[in-house]
Amino acid sequence: MFDIITFGSATWDVFLKPKPTQGWQVVKNKKFITGKGICFNLGSKVNVEDVYLSSGGGGTNTAATFAKQGFRVAYCGRVGDDLSGQEIIKELKKFGIDCRFVFKTKLKPTNCSVILNSGLKIDRTILVYQGASELLGKKDIPWSKLRAKWFYLAPLSGKLCNITEDIVNFAYRNKMKIVFNPGNSQLSLSPEVLKRIIKKVNILVLNQEEASLLTKIPYQKEKKIFKKIDEMCSGIAIMTKGPGGVVVSDGKKLYRAKPAKTKVIDRTGAGDSFASGFVSGFIKFKGNIEFSIQLGIANANSCLEKCGAKEGLLEKSEKFKKI
Repeated sequence: MFDIITFGSATWDVFLKPKPTQGWQVVKNKKFITGKGICFNLGSKVNVEDVYLSSGGGGTNTAATFAKQGFRVAYCGRVGDDLSGQEIIKELKKFGIDCRFVFKTKLKPTNCSVILNSGLKIDRTILVYQGASELLGKKDIPWSKLRAKWFYLAPLSGKLCNITEDIVNFAYRNKMKIVFNPGNSQLSLSPEVLKRIIKKVNILVLNQEEASLLTKIPYQKEKKIFKKIDEMCSGIAIMTKGPGGVVVSDGKKLYRAKPAKTKVIDRTGAGDSFASGFVSGFIKFKGNIEFSIQLGIANANSCLEKCGAKEGLLEKSEKFKKI
């Protein structure tokens, strides 16, 4: 039996840093949602200053933290039958993550993200391809072999999104504890389905925008958001706020914390590293929320100090020093 099985995407991440003034620039324009955009010379080559390759995706990122914290971990997901898929599996195995539930397909390539560093502090643009991960359906999962104390559901899309409730119901029937970190696709499920799912989870993880989307309450009204979420979820509810820290509810109290200042190199995977760090602390220290928050923040800060979603994750022996 595994301690944790994670579900979610597996992505091959390509980090690019174009050379300053080499055929590109950041421009301000109201046509862009953020008010700024990156522009390149059309029809010409743009020199790149640096490149970094690694695996990403919520399913594999969280599995990496759990493995580094000493848990027996398996990842359940789908990759393409291609070089990127092979590299992801190879990297997961280096972390000690069991890959027996990683399935290949020739129908679509492996998910891919290209992260463009704008050169302005930590601003970036991400080009995302949703590929093979979306093709894992209910019939593809070997349910009888999924045995774990915990299931961790990262954001799911495609066929996986549509079987979110099946995964939760399976874990619930088999007395497995459930962490649910829904993405926009899952939050777009019908309100009735979401209520049934959330009622069964032990830990619910949302960022500010997701919490607002779920409750239909502006994210600035935190107490009202948590009052509504506590009515839906009998377990622990978490709302992450990026640099603003985190708020956690156990149904009785609200716990707040802000991260210590750190040199941010890359924000990729920061949310995954906090959530999986929190869950690691929660399991190890039998529901101690304060320590769980500390371990989550320490893991996220360490992730922020390195490029990529897995490079800076804390080892088991490092956690006390970082906290």
